Amino acid sequence: MIPVCRHCSKAKVNRPRGLCWSCYYAPGVKDQYPSTSKYARRGEGNFNGNAPNAPEPTMAAPGTPEKMAVLELRAKMKQALWHPLDARFPNDPRTAAALNQMRLALAS
Repeated sequence: MIPVCRHCSKAKVNRPRGLCWSCYYAPGVKDQYPSTSKYARRGEGNFNGNAPNAPEPTMAAPGTPEKMAVLELRAKMKQALWHPLDARFPNDPRTAAALNQMRLALAS
C-alpha cells in the first residue's frame, strides 16, 4: 500500500510529515502537520547561549515539584535555569534573606 498525502489525499508521499511535494512546499501547509520523525525537536529545546538570570531566586528546595515548575518556567522564558541565590537545601535561610533584600530595594 502506497501512502498518500495527509493534506490533499491525492499524490503519493515523498516529503516529510506525510506530505506530497506540492503540499509540503505550499505556504502554510507544512505548519499544519507536526513532524513524524523520532528525531524532531520537541518541547522547549536546548537553548545554548548566555541566558539572563531569573529576576528572583526561588525558595523551593531542589528536587521538589515546586522547584521543577520553576525550572520549567525559566526554560520557557529562555532564562538561566539556576539563580545564584536559589535555595540549595530545604529551608535555606540565605534565600529568604536575599528575597527580602530584593523586595526592599525595589520598594525604595
